[in-house]
Amino acid sequence: MDYNFDEIIDRKNTSSVKYDMRNEIFKNRDVIPMWLADMDFRTPDFIMDALRRRLDHEILGYSYIPDTCNEAVAGWLLRRHGWKIQPSWIGFSPGVVPALNLLVLAFTNPGDKIIVQPPVYFPFFSSIRNHGRIQVNNPLIYEDHSYSMDLSGLKSKIDDRTKMLFLCSPHNPTGNVWPRDVLEKLADICLKNNIIIVSDEIHADLVYEPFKHIPTASISDEIANNTITCMSPSKTFNLAGLSVSYLVIPNPGLRRRYLEILDHIHVGAGNIFGFVAMEAAYKSGDLWVNRLLHYLKGNIMLINDFIHKHIPEIHVIHTQATYLVWLDCHGLGLDHKGLNEFMIRKAGLGLSDGLLFGEEGRGFQRINTGCSRYILNEAMLKLERAAAKFINNNRTFL
Repeated sequence: MDYNFDEIIDRKNTSSVKYDMRNEIFKNRDVIPMWLADMDFRTPDFIMDALRRRLDHEILGYSYIPDTCNEAVAGWLLRRHGWKIQPSWIGFSPGVVPALNLLVLAFTNPGDKIIVQPPVYFPFFSSIRNHGRIQVNNPLIYEDHSYSMDLSGLKSKIDDRTKMLFLCSPHNPTGNVWPRDVLEKLADICLKNNIIIVSDEIHADLVYEPFKHIPTASISDEIANNTITCMSPSKTFNLAGLSVSYLVIPNPGLRRRYLEILDHIHVGAGNIFGFVAMEAAYKSGDLWVNRLLHYLKGNIMLINDFIHKHIPEIHVIHTQATYLVWLDCHGLGLDHKGLNEFMIRKAGLGLSDGLLFGEEGRGFQRINTGCSRYILNEAMLKLERAAAKFINNNRTFL
């Protein structure tokens, strides 16, 4: 099967958050939207065919996640990541962000501390603060345009009220794939201090060679018993609108407590189409994902090469995973407001404001490369023209 990732699909007027809310988000309805983390590629045929078959049975009553779906998840994790799990370890969630909130409610109390490593996926922050928990920042170390974990700093942030750590692996927005030894050291610190690891691994499938995703819970049985892994087919197969994700919880006590909170809030039923799509994706998606990765890697190379050659004032952080690229824009010499105005008004691009990901994101922008190469190239040309004009004007003024 040939898949056409160059196809340009008009998403306007489809209730698309990414496209139809441009004016609300950016006060400019004409920006190229490259912010929200969904892709502009057609949902693969094997998923759409499965959904159509289910639609042929014209009763859409109450449903539950079938055993075949959990078995498909287990098969995918074994094939793609070498992680052998039991289907019984799987718990449903209507999304990874709802899962973060449910886990905070299930395993912490108001006043407890939860560690994050900014710059990081910003719903981590709200899922902590909205429930009266205390956010503890242990920022990543940024040096020579690359990121690493501050494990020494982590130890100093822990006290007897620290109950949980949110790990983003692979990391959003920096694109880091954490190596095994780093994950082992992090997990060891958490084990010694009775801190539950909540590992958001939603981008696990989108890793570029030679890098390899290591599921945190796959490292050892001891670490598995202290780790809750949040995953979903939504990023890999562009299924965010179906609100389907899952948690892998090997520890029966933790799993039981999570399922209790899920039941108490009554959000565990899911929807028929989410289960159908997830099962089809994980049974039949290997070839499609392999080709997707090849295309996305080409897009990322385009951005790297173009910006390095034409806009040296911006530095592209080396992306090891995800279709999201982190841009260090400090070289433009703009403050936070000026940088956003430059991207939106001058370049005509709707990117993610780096400050959303924490104070450590000030001066950065995140760009989504999950689009046709034609659109991406158009975006780069617009950015180049805007940067050239801005820099020339400043030089003239000086």
